[in-house]
Amino acid sequence: MIRFVLFFAILLRFINLYAQKYTAEDYIRMYKDAAIENMKLKKVPASITLAQGLLESGNGNSELATKANNHFGIKCHTEWKGETYYKDDDKPNECFRKYKSVLDSYKDHADFLTSRDRYKGLFELEITDYKGWARGLKAAGYATNPNYADQLINIIERYKLHEYDQPQLNVENTKPYNSTQLPVDIKTNQSGTGVVFIINGLRAIKVAKGQTKEGIALDFGIKVKQLEKYNELGTGDELYEGQLIFLEPKRNAAEPGKDLHIVKEGETFYSIAHMYGMTVKALLKKNRKGLGSILTPGEKLYLRKMKPLPTSKN
Repeated sequence: MIRFVLFFAILLRFINLYAQKYTAEDYIRMYKDAAIENMKLKKVPASITLAQGLLESGNGNSELATKANNHFGIKCHTEWKGETYYKDDDKPNECFRKYKSVLDSYKDHADFLTSRDRYKGLFELEITDYKGWARGLKAAGYATNPNYADQLINIIERYKLHEYDQPQLNVENTKPYNSTQLPVDIKTNQSGTGVVFIINGLRAIKVAKGQTKEGIALDFGIKVKQLEKYNELGTGDELYEGQLIFLEPKRNAAEPGKDLHIVKEGETFYSIAHMYGMTVKALLKKNRKGLGSILTPGEKLYLRKMKPLPTSKN
């Protein structure tokens, strides 16, 4: 009887987790700044990127989005060398690109559009001409749905996504997707895990009192071993209240704009790397350090580029 009750309780938690989905508003809140950043770098209107992401991924809830981090329905094509995911689409068992994170999908979407001749004409349009972009994408064959352009336009106008295309818009003045200060108030954690943060483009939470690795792993549908690996934790490491825990693999560099860190008293390589959503191995490598290296308060650590070699004095 006890086993049955325990099984039923676990089943209810999973049903509760997966029954509730991201809304369009949740999605826009999470990824609008990634879209703005890509607009600045690659000249793809943020409104178009967001509208395609919303439509292609079902607000981030589709099978392809949840299992392959693919938010734009981009198929493998001959040049793709990364991981793959197979599912039925226009044809049975088609090959789709699989990404390590959603932001990798966003970056590849911009690269995909800028690298193909059939989309060249789009970049001659004004960045604020979302209707021209929507119709041009359909004409260039991005999707087979005959109503694709109208669907994108309707999404953009319904959620006023064209406001993100304004040239004077500064991504730093909006709620940033890569902030360590502001939480993303979304419905990712239905069973009470707490607010989800986006740090260096990665989802993370702060541990609440009494939470365990097993409970967090269950809440977010990942394995305990994965959670430990993502956070460079051992099997015997216990969690503590307020601890930052990442829900996906950390990166090899900090986010753009965070190039240096000045070491403070009591900080470690692990605490600093974790703060910026990067691995300890990457932090050590960038600063030409080995395991066991000593940190000194006031020392400068490089977070994105390799520490320059000392210049020789003649």
